[in-house]
Amino acid sequence: MSEQTDERQEDQAPQQKPGRPANRLKLAKLRDLALIPPIIALLIYGYTLKPDVFLTKSYLVDTVLKYQTELALVVLAEALVLIVGKFDLSLESIVGIAPAVAVFLAVGNTSMLGAPWPTWTVLPVALIFGALIGLFNGLLIVRFKLSAFIVTLAMLIALRGLQLAIVGGATISNLANRVPVIDNLGSLRILTIPLSIWIVVLVFGLGIVVLGYTRIGRSLYAVGGNPDAARAAGIRVERVIWVTLIVAAMLAAFAGLMLSARLGSVAAAQGQNMIFTVFAAAVIGGISLDGGKGSLFGALTGVVLLGLIQNVLTLAEVKPDQIQAVNGLVILVALVLARLTSGKAQD
Repeated sequence: MSEQTDERQEDQAPQQKPGRPANRLKLAKLRDLALIPPIIALLIYGYTLKPDVFLTKSYLVDTVLKYQTELALVVLAEALVLIVGKFDLSLESIVGIAPAVAVFLAVGNTSMLGAPWPTWTVLPVALIFGALIGLFNGLLIVRFKLSAFIVTLAMLIALRGLQLAIVGGATISNLANRVPVIDNLGSLRILTIPLSIWIVVLVFGLGIVVLGYTRIGRSLYAVGGNPDAARAAGIRVERVIWVTLIVAAMLAAFAGLMLSARLGSVAAAQGQNMIFTVFAAAVIGGISLDGGKGSLFGALTGVVLLGLIQNVLTLAEVKPDQIQAVNGLVILVALVLARLTSGKAQD
């Protein structure tokens, strides 16, 4: 009789305990779609402000989306690093230094390293330079066990100084006529949509598939969630972190090329202060600062939301400093939502 009672209690126990965690899991899945309603609301509000302009294809594509493509790639890069449980503040400097070095070697007045190099080398040089920065960051963070925050902050400052030295405090301009690769990135369209938007869609789509449906993606979440448990499960934690830092740096370098293509130049301050908006979009999109949580779709909606806020408030003739205040308020609301959906604040 007592054995039957024990068995009955064991059968009932799993049904009683997981109530709240199950609800939190459902809320966490809905978190990916949490920004869709405010995005729709902003579209409606923008239409009421400028009904003849806002919802036109030329405005949404060429003013809203195209101007967010570089930010989207850097947000994707930072999201990968955050998911794996680390920080990378140097991405904003990579956005500036990688295209500056590549363009300088191709069209600059220098004989360094055999320059001038063929203009087609701008793309591979920028990507390789970004990869080397990620490799060096990984060396300090993974091998020497230094703080990712401090290492990448120091790298941000060092790269910013190097960029100023390369461009001489000025701007390398008129690149569309001098570098065909940059001209194509900035002007080429496919089905009337700018190439940069197609690139962002493709890269995010690939990232969503890899993170959601492959062993590599599961490894990133496992490392970010609990590195000790991941190591015990046979995952090479150090390698995962190192490769993630390299991929993130290459994405930032490519974003820098896209920005230079759109502007037709490499400015001395290119990418400066970009990291604040990057973290804002990632946090708003549900990427956890604790690691192991969040999705790239959520991060992408965070980018779209910030872009719409910027454009709608500009149409409403709101001052730039007030727009920054609104962005800060949006981040605080996102943190509250993260608390409600996961049961844990993002410290």
